[in-house]
Amino acid sequence: MIELAETTHDAPDVTQRERELGAIITAYNDVTERLKQSHESLQREVARLHGELHRTNEALRRSERLAALGEMAAGLAHEIRNPLGGIALYASMLSQAAGGDGSAVDAARTRTAATRIANGVRTLERLIAEILDFAQEHRLERQRCRLGTVFNTLRDAMAPWEEQTGARMTIDAEADEIEADIDIGRLHRVLVNLVLNGLQAAGRGGRVAIAARRDADAAVIEVADSGPGIAEELLPRVFNPFFTTKDTGTGLGLAIVHRIIEAHEGSVAVSNRAGGGAVFTLRLPDGESGDHAGR
Repeated sequence: MIELAETTHDAPDVTQRERELGAIITAYNDVTERLKQSHESLQREVARLHGELHRTNEALRRSERLAALGEMAAGLAHEIRNPLGGIALYASMLSQAAGGDGSAVDAARTRTAATRIANGVRTLERLIAEILDFAQEHRLERQRCRLGTVFNTLRDAMAPWEEQTGARMTIDAEADEIEADIDIGRLHRVLVNLVLNGLQAAGRGGRVAIAARRDADAAVIEVADSGPGIAEELLPRVFNPFFTTKDTGTGLGLAIVHRIIEAHEGSVAVSNRAGGGAVFTLRLPDGESGDHAGR
């Protein structure tokens, strides 16, 4: 009877604990279900926001492409209209000088008009060549070599421009020893374009300095000039096709520079130096030349 009394006395405690445990399990299940629902709701919201962000980015890219196309079209129209206007004018003068209006033939005026028409045609030919060069895929023949290989030909190529502008180009001695996987001809064209722009910006007594260094797995080349620099608001646009601040030129040079460096899987950036002038920074990543040949 004592044992029975003890058992009978403990039974309510066991039942109470079971009820408490059941309540805890029920509450846990409720919380788990609410967390699951919240997680699913959060996932749906993340998916919705991701889709909205994707649509917004696509719209922004379309807007940027349209803006770039508009700028290209305006630049192209401007570049073509100028020489065409000159050709039309001098063709009319040629007709008059040749006696087309019933007057006597003027040999000197005829030669002058014919020469200027030919110059206008050559300007258009150069423009068309640059447009085609910009539009085509830049296939590279990369090889590993010292940058001095490019700099040596660059020194010879820029000598006449140094004389014409009165500015001087310098190349850091250590830059010659830096190695990179490059298309020599294409990189030469890039540097000619950047150095020529720098010489023209620096002007008489000015300087264009070329330096190179290793940076992790890439070769970095800097072309810095002592000119007035580039207006800050124009910096984001300097690589846009047909964008130029010069009175002459097609505005395709820096766009082609950008395309060639991109073909090297590298990057090009421009900034203003604290002491004045602009600096272009090229970053050319390393790679096995065989993997890139013909790209």
